[in-house]
Amino acid sequence: MIAILSLGSNLGNRENNLEQAVDRISLMPNTNILKKSGIIETKAWGNTSQPDFLNMAIMIETQFQPQELLYNLLQIEKHLGRIRTVKWAARSIDIDIIFYEDIVLNNEELTIPHPFMHERNFVLDSLLEICPYYIHPVFNMTVKQIKNKYKEK
Repeated sequence: MIAILSLGSNLGNRENNLEQAVDRISLMPNTNILKKSGIIETKAWGNTSQPDFLNMAIMIETQFQPQELLYNLLQIEKHLGRIRTVKWAARSIDIDIIFYEDIVLNNEELTIPHPFMHERNFVLDSLLEICPYYIHPVFNMTVKQIKNKYKEK
């Protein structure tokens, strides 16, 4: 199964946090990293009164089901010092599942595709690098089409 993840960090050694997260994801059983975007620096989204982020996206192949993948990613965040306090707070690492195949899922723990991905240039720009023609299963549009339609103001 193919999943697309967005990673971000705005506390500590941001670049090292991203590298460690990617390394730990690559070590998950039955999981391979297929593509990685470059790293971009962006202003915080949501709560803008915090340090700038470094962001990137990766495409993985995994045997984990979406909930299992989420659990493993949350364990990586915890291991790398992520402390969940208030929504959109500064964080050492944030790993979001943007897409998982063409699955549409919405429960208390996980929403796929990510509900805000089309509003975030830092997600779209990273996705354009690794999967510009990936089709959003709800919008029925490619990442490239979404970027053109939903440009941040």
